[in-house]
Amino acid sequence: MTTTTNVTDLYPTRGATEVATPRQDPVVWGSPDTPGPVSAGDLQALDREGFLAIDQLIGPDEVAVYRRELERLVNDPDIRADERSIVEPQSKEIRSVFEVHRISEVFANLVRDERVVGRARQILGSDVYVHQSRINVKPGFGASGFYWHSDFETWHAEDGLPNMRTISVSIALTENYDTNGGLMIMPGSHKTFLGCAGATPKDNYKKSLQMQDAGTPSDEALTRMASEHGIRLFTGRAGSATWFDCNAMHGSGDNITPFPRSNVFIVFNSVENTAVEPFAAPIRRPEFIGARDFTPVR
Repeated sequence: MTTTTNVTDLYPTRGATEVATPRQDPVVWGSPDTPGPVSAGDLQALDREGFLAIDQLIGPDEVAVYRRELERLVNDPDIRADERSIVEPQSKEIRSVFEVHRISEVFANLVRDERVVGRARQILGSDVYVHQSRINVKPGFGASGFYWHSDFETWHAEDGLPNMRTISVSIALTENYDTNGGLMIMPGSHKTFLGCAGATPKDNYKKSLQMQDAGTPSDEALTRMASEHGIRLFTGRAGSATWFDCNAMHGSGDNITPFPRSNVFIVFNSVENTAVEPFAAPIRRPEFIGARDFTPVR
């Protein structure tokens, strides 16, 4: 194990070989007796499977508000020119816009919504801050997917998150069909950390936000994990949401259908798990990708 700023590295990665490490942290940090929007049964399912699907987190009228704001952002020339906007390598269309809770008061209100942040506090057992937020845009006819990965592997290696005390929510702003590049997760994969092989290039984020390379598992490891855990594809109407653990192995395919798939993605981290220096990268990623402002969401 190595250390960074006196913090023990529980999850070595980006070395010469791929290394699997049993999870050292809880999945659900809050007490099961603590009142909150997540039932005890759902907390148990999250602990076991690594995800929690909600049929309708926000209603149709709210979806319409967030869709309009998404369209406004992706069509704003100033937003497109901002470094927080990531474009598709081929089509040059906007793929993601990061730090949307700072760019947009509409999405800031969503982050503060008790249906959202209240679940994060309950799961993580503490106050939380936003480690990352973004809107993902997958227009039809060729939007590229996100290759298999554990978010925590990157957040640990490149952002310096010490422990697995981080939860993500993906809220659908369009319908998720089984054909338009939906989220796939390997249930139970969050119980094992897969440390990936290969050093982190400087400014790796510039490439990885378009196409993941460093920090991706081998085909052999993915085959073993899929054989052991299976793969769950998430579908649902606009307004549905998927909460998933930071270490869940997940990805999504290309969208070659005519039907767009867009979502807002929010990462909550415990204020007791704030970032230190990167564990396996030469420099920190920019703050719009890995926050260094640890102010709790209020």
